[in-house]
Amino acid sequence: MPLSEHEQRLLEQMERALYAEDPKFASSLRGRDPRSNFRRRMALAVLGFVVGVVALMAGLVAQIVPVSVLGFVVMLASAFFAITSYRQLGSAGRLGVVDTGGAVRRPQQQAPARKARDHRGLMEKLEERWNKRRDENGR
Repeated sequence: MPLSEHEQRLLEQMERALYAEDPKFASSLRGRDPRSNFRRRMALAVLGFVVGVVALMAGLVAQIVPVSVLGFVVMLASAFFAITSYRQLGSAGRLGVVDTGGAVRRPQQQAPARKARDHRGLMEKLEERWNKRRDENGR
């Protein structure tokens, strides 16, 4: 549920007061930029994937099956890590992104009718259509 304009102004005033009163504490509370966290996690995933490929190939060449299996498992774990990192970035974008200046950027607000329509379930939409048709027919 989005904050009203009054609540957003109050929240911004509280943030400014906190930054003015204790900048060190405020900077410790400030979140990281999810994009930098995503880049670091993706670099680790790529590095893990490359290590897995090397272990897989080394195990095949040396005919050591456990090393090949371990390399494959490392590749699989790295791919899973990359996918979960990407999903976390997407959820951070929907919730609001903390930029490098510390201010929270909220996503663009959708029109209230469209936003409400997007969050309703299929059954609610069908029921609304049914009631609308019934009302139009005079019943």
